[in-house]
Amino acid sequence: MCGICGKFNFNRDNRVPLSLLKDMADAIAHRGPDDEGFYTAGPVGLGFRRLSIIDLAGGHQPLCNENGTVWIVFNGEIYNYQDLHSELVSKGHVFRTKSDTEVIVHLYEEYGTDCLHKMRGMFAFGIWDATNQTLFLARDRVGIKPLYYYVGDEFISFGSEMKAILADRAVCREIDPEVIDLFLTYYYVPGDKTLLRGVYKLEPGYFLTVRNGKVERQQYWDLDFSPQADGRAPADYGRELIELLEESVALHTISDVPVGLLLSGGLDSTAMLSLASRKTDKPISTYTVGFSSPDVIDERPYARIASRQFGSRHYEISMSSNEFADFVPKYVWHMEEPIVEPPAVALFYVSKLASKYVKVLISGEGGDEAFAGYENFRNLFWFENLKKVIGPLRIPAAGVISELGKLFRSRVLLKYGPLLKSEFTNYYFSRTSNPFQYFNLCTDELYTAQMAATTRKQASIDAVRKHLDCVTDLGILEKMLYVDTKTWLPDDLLVKADKMTMANSIELRVPFLDHKVLEFAAGLPRNQKIRGLTMKYLARKALKAHVPEEILKRRKAGFPVPYAGWLRTNLRDYVRGLLLDPVSKARGYFQPKTVEKLIRQHEAGGSFSKEIFALVVLELWHRTFADGLPKSEPLPFPGSLADFKNAALLSPTQTTNVGGLP
Repeated sequence: MCGICGKFNFNRDNRVPLSLLKDMADAIAHRGPDDEGFYTAGPVGLGFRRLSIIDLAGGHQPLCNENGTVWIVFNGEIYNYQDLHSELVSKGHVFRTKSDTEVIVHLYEEYGTDCLHKMRGMFAFGIWDATNQTLFLARDRVGIKPLYYYVGDEFISFGSEMKAILADRAVCREIDPEVIDLFLTYYYVPGDKTLLRGVYKLEPGYFLTVRNGKVERQQYWDLDFSPQADGRAPADYGRELIELLEESVALHTISDVPVGLLLSGGLDSTAMLSLASRKTDKPISTYTVGFSSPDVIDERPYARIASRQFGSRHYEISMSSNEFADFVPKYVWHMEEPIVEPPAVALFYVSKLASKYVKVLISGEGGDEAFAGYENFRNLFWFENLKKVIGPLRIPAAGVISELGKLFRSRVLLKYGPLLKSEFTNYYFSRTSNPFQYFNLCTDELYTAQMAATTRKQASIDAVRKHLDCVTDLGILEKMLYVDTKTWLPDDLLVKADKMTMANSIELRVPFLDHKVLEFAAGLPRNQKIRGLTMKYLARKALKAHVPEEILKRRKAGFPVPYAGWLRTNLRDYVRGLLLDPVSKARGYFQPKTVEKLIRQHEAGGSFSKEIFALVVLELWHRTFADGLPKSEPLPFPGSLADFKNAALLSPTQTTNVGGLP
């Protein structure tokens, strides 16, 4: 796992200075504290920071082929690299290292851009082909590893994080107001855009080539959710799933350094521990975060059950409101994209704990996306079937439910009332959408006239509607799964997973998101995902023998963080000091009276934690990335609880070894 960066000037007479590459790489040094490397050749330059995982002695980058005509910087892991190495040797390729990085170089020599179809893993890389004077950028199928790029009039640059790109003063910093609306519509930014014009995310399953100043982007993989009529018996599905997961976990545990596991006490992470414990005779360490708060379910007792059953060396951590507040500016600095993910703060602290013992963590992320484990999948699936049953009664029922929602100030009723008279494709765009429409906090009331004039609400909808347009012939459940795999998964969940673990120089691996597992899950019949009120039907059935009964039967809890109460109590001054500060108001996006009203309503007991956290994140993003060059530490602001320069040095409230192996 590493951090990569580079620049390619369209004018071949303009050299890329080594000093710039070093500045770009230094901005992401946390992604690779073990080594650094650089390559410059006239108009092109590549930079690299290394976290040593495989081939500790021979994995230095940038790395080239035998004659120095193909150079690569690579972030990720190719899990089938040993098989690919043997195949390439049989074709006459000569290797100097045992690294998966060199495998990609020779794959590219052999197959060109089609090399992407050969690789099984998570990756983002840049290849400079000197013979063809071509820059080739690629990102893995699902978007596990990030890759950003900037296209200017005179050059293109790229990096594992935006900070690397923004280290170059030639990069323009112009805000796109429509992306602000996109963020406030989904709580994250779906698609290839960022808040800065010209700075893009390379989308999952895509590659990009640059030659003669021409930038071309092409999709090489997509997930097909059409149920496969292959004649398999239902009993075959469970057996095949276990075989696939065993294979995936075995591949994901390949490492030349110790491997640990994030344990939430839920089905997916417990299954990963169960399967991993069967694939290695080495001690496994597990890590869990919890909260001593009545507002949320404490995951730690369930994690202990799993740890005891599978014999892991188990560690726990708890997090307080002070630590949450102290880390928020640093959270924005690491995430780079505005995202409303308070659980990411907890992930930072637990991965910081893990970094004392391991360099690699395995997670159960992706199981819910692959096998339909979220309640909204089930609820909307049956909701749409209900609409068909009641037919013309939908319209009057919608009015009654909406009025009841206003009377009781019920977010659920206010959500589902209007949806009764709306077509599915007109309202489902992601797991989260249109949060500011509730309680009269609509766009017209929130935005200033100037902001409203530069924002097209349709643009935010179209950013995701394009995915629905690709699956018009699929059922309701398959449409939801496809859209979320293209948006919520890569642009929210996996951003959080990568950025918070890499902030602590930890590589996170996600066996459920192996593309072979995903392709298998996508082709399953609908009743293997949702059956009656049971979510994730096949996965629960197949993994029953691998998970303790207490965990199998417990209700899904997600990754709860009690931040809603903190925002109205411990963090009250924190929020007011930032959002009502003159600097914030002067941006001209929001009407100050509406923002103050939102804060007051939340303080009075209203449920506006996500909306408030969204505004906090957005303002901190501006102060970190738009008001100047990215800083190694975020600036303090009025109302902070501590000196944020020391935020990243804070120790967790409690760290405990609670059993398992001695």
